[in-house]
Amino acid sequence: MRLLSLSFLVASLAVSLPVQSAEPKLLSPDTFGETVASGYWFVEHFSPYCHHCRAFAPTWDALVEDYAGSRVNFAQVDCAVNGDLCTKNGVNAYPQMNLYHDGVFQAAFDGARSYERIVDFIKERTGVSGPSLIAPLPELSKQEPEIPHNERNPHGEVLALTPETFPNVTADGDVFVKFFAPWCGHCKKLAPTWVKLAKELQHTVSIAEVNCEDHKSLCSTEGVTGFPMLFFYPSSGKKTEYTGNRRFEALKGWVERAMKPVFLDLQFADFTQVVQDNSALYLALHLPSVTLPSSVSQAARPLMGSPPIYVSSAPELFDRFSIPADHDFALIALKDGDTSAAAQLLFSSQTSARELDKWLQAHRWPSALELGEGSFQEVMNAESKPLVVLVSVTDSGAERDRIVTTVRKLATQWRKTGAVQYTPAHSSEARQVVFTWMDQGRWANWLKSMYGINSPARVVITDHSRLVYYDQTRAGSRLTLDDTILPALGDAMRGALSVRHSENIIERLARYINKKFIAVEGMVSDHPWVIVAFFVLGVLVVFSVIKRLFLDEENYGPQPRGRKEARLD
Repeated sequence: MRLLSLSFLVASLAVSLPVQSAEPKLLSPDTFGETVASGYWFVEHFSPYCHHCRAFAPTWDALVEDYAGSRVNFAQVDCAVNGDLCTKNGVNAYPQMNLYHDGVFQAAFDGARSYERIVDFIKERTGVSGPSLIAPLPELSKQEPEIPHNERNPHGEVLALTPETFPNVTADGDVFVKFFAPWCGHCKKLAPTWVKLAKELQHTVSIAEVNCEDHKSLCSTEGVTGFPMLFFYPSSGKKTEYTGNRRFEALKGWVERAMKPVFLDLQFADFTQVVQDNSALYLALHLPSVTLPSSVSQAARPLMGSPPIYVSSAPELFDRFSIPADHDFALIALKDGDTSAAAQLLFSSQTSARELDKWLQAHRWPSALELGEGSFQEVMNAESKPLVVLVSVTDSGAERDRIVTTVRKLATQWRKTGAVQYTPAHSSEARQVVFTWMDQGRWANWLKSMYGINSPARVVITDHSRLVYYDQTRAGSRLTLDDTILPALGDAMRGALSVRHSENIIERLARYINKKFIAVEGMVSDHPWVIVAFFVLGVLVVFSVIKRLFLDEENYGPQPRGRKEARLD
């Protein structure tokens, strides 16, 4: 009876406590500041497409329920639709939990996301000792065990990966990997920077390396064709190669951009201003009743925010771009401050990430841009293999401004009319064309050796994927920076122009032989037993021929002439 009475008393006390809903508030840019302005607020910034967020959800729900009625309030921000707010709040990975007191940021929770650690963090920062009537349930810690790889780069050190550890580390995501060879001079030069990067990005991104001399098969599988090669493996989506400058600041900035939210929220009222503020951007539209498929975030991650992707469900934007009523999703490419679509893709939840990635990569640049350290590799070695109109410019002054203005004008003209007018009729899809300019002073040696350019305002059309270029019209006159470049582009697509090679015959032969060696090496690494079988078969064939030519004649000698079997007639 005493036990029953005690139970009843505890239950009565629990009921009499002021209890708020266990559902956390979902905040937006309009409500965030006002909400966190008073008291303690523990805010989870998440993405519905993040598998770490989904794994953490049971622990989060338990915390919300157990702290109901306490001085610590809980709320969430969906970064898939409120990317600007998450960027403003310093979010660089999902899920990230920030603590605010009276509107002022206090700290971000760091470490393995277990129930007990978060309770300790809240107690240390707020003085609230945690749930008083409900003890932490044992199974909660099993929801997300304290596995070291859940915490990115806990010790600020470079991880040395092997074929055994590589799959697990990269599957966990957000890891920057250097593939190197010990004898490579550029690799040795990068080594101290790589160590510094690991220390600087402690608790944020895993920094790792693979010795390709020791693990040739792994490097071959990952597509390593030179040293060093740097790949970023995100928590979702495909890997992305880093091809920029290898100075510390450039590497750190690139990784930090890679960790930013994939999507930014867009309200219809801000549409025109956002378009004018970005030389290129994507707009992902979805009906209010559905969320964007995870395939979109997978395809968008390799862009690293260049260009940015804005998300909206505003009916006015569906009307503006004439999206059919039976389509839930659309991707719009916008360029050069023009609010009309440069390209448009209607897709469904069944559209593959690969198909979306191909479209995003093909339309990612503005109509015209400057080529330099940060953009050269992305444009010239793009997977879509664009034709690039390349113009040399002076480093400053009125002449440079005039040339750049003309390039932009021709690029816009091509985007609006030339792509349709001059694309071969048999082509299923117009080949991408990018108009660019390069500083003649800074890149003089390269421009001259690759394309014979030795003065400003020279123009070539380059197909860098084949290391060829065109510098003359079909009539044999030099390409000039005027309207004649548009039909010349059409002729280049049709193969009607005389082609020039960026490499001499010896360089082309060396590259061809090198490719063959790489192909053979890859085949040997991937199929060793097949190679052994062919080798054994070859030995047997050679032995059989030798035996037939020499041993048989030695043992048996020539047949007598008189025998019928020896006659050839």
